[in-house]
Amino acid sequence: EVQLVESGGGSVQAGGSLRLSCVASGPTFGNYHMGWFRQAPGKEREGVACINSRDGSIRYADSVKGRFTISSDNAKNTVSLQMNGLKPEDTATYFCTTVSFCSSDISYGWDYWGKGTLVTVSS
Repeated sequence: EVQLVESGGGSVQAGGSLRLSCVASGPTFGNYHMGWFRQAPGKEREGVACINSRDGSIRYADSVKGRFTISSDNAKNTVSLQMNGLKPEDTATYFCTTVSFCSSDISYGWDYWGKGTLVTVSS
């Protein structure tokens, strides 16, 4: 079983940047596609980005395209999310997650996730 620990959340003003990091423990990290989803108070979970561990395909939610960048380092068992041009509507708790399927067109299946890190963007 993979265990995931997120860090890097915080409070920023609109237009600012944050970098979220996730460290995974477990000998099979490289076998999982990885991603991030977020959840704002009173709203459903939203998949933000994922990266395919085999072919490197990446998918972003339309709401973050051009602003967020996901990356992973299998040697270090880490996955990161660089968030630029943050908007108040990006305010949410962000969760690092394994993803059952990830391609440039579609992703689904959040199997394991961490406790989350809070991102607050003020206007």
